[in-house]
Amino acid sequence: MHAPSSFLARLVIVSACLSAPVAVPALARAEIKTEVVDYSQGDTKLQGFVAWDSAVSGKRPGVLVVHEWWGSNQHARNQAERLAKAGYVGFAVDMYGKGKVATHPNDAKAFMAEATSDFSREKARFDAALVLLKQRPEVDPTKIAAIGYCFGGGVVLDMLRSGESFSLVATFHGALGSKQQLKPGNKTRVLVMHGAADPMITQEQLAAFKKEMSAAHVRYEVSEYPGAKHGFTNPDADKAGMPGLAYDAKADEASFAALLKALKEQVGVPSAAHGDSKPTTSTGSTR
Repeated sequence: MHAPSSFLARLVIVSACLSAPVAVPALARAEIKTEVVDYSQGDTKLQGFVAWDSAVSGKRPGVLVVHEWWGSNQHARNQAERLAKAGYVGFAVDMYGKGKVATHPNDAKAFMAEATSDFSREKARFDAALVLLKQRPEVDPTKIAAIGYCFGGGVVLDMLRSGESFSLVATFHGALGSKQQLKPGNKTRVLVMHGAADPMITQEQLAAFKKEMSAAHVRYEVSEYPGAKHGFTNPDADKAGMPGLAYDAKADEASFAALLKALKEQVGVPSAAHGDSKPTTSTGSTR
């Protein structure tokens, strides 16, 4: 099985023992906009979800968000909105097909198998979303990151291995193994957020991944969160009734903060980003 990849500035102004009033410039108010986007790849109809802050001026970096094995559900959309609140444009992609969202593991496994059985098709679906994101009027097409959760973590890493380049690739409890190997020369920065108690990603897989990245001379970081299990970013993880899955609020916030820190270093912080990007409760489970 392809098993399973907040920094918000708050301005505090302290006025004490001042003999004259101090003029404080008004901050732009965050206005998070969202849009459901229907698109297609070949004969397959897909449905994505884009989120952005209309108070941010000018073009800004875009981030593709690849869903868990359950499909492009509310969890993926929540992550796009968290990114929008930090000033970026988040695009939750669809790797399965419009309406293909699973709640039972058997359905999720079937959807995932179809999506990954032909890598050229998998890549084409990913690239269809990438093209749309780059064409968004809010997006700077030269500053694109890709992040993935569980199944989606494996997807973004395999896009990297296939030769795609990004400003940043990040995975949250993501699949690390692959038949492909990353070749030297790719300048993408790689960030891996891993639950130290995740039974679905073995230490052998983690060691092999580190060896692969080192051999490719890629700048990469692996952050392990003590006690965190698989699916630690999804508030509904525990509802799946599967051993090894559990939400971990501390690991969720810490890993998302690590992502925002890396994005800031790689592509900067969009102006007028003042929203709150703390976790949002989702309506789907995780794997």
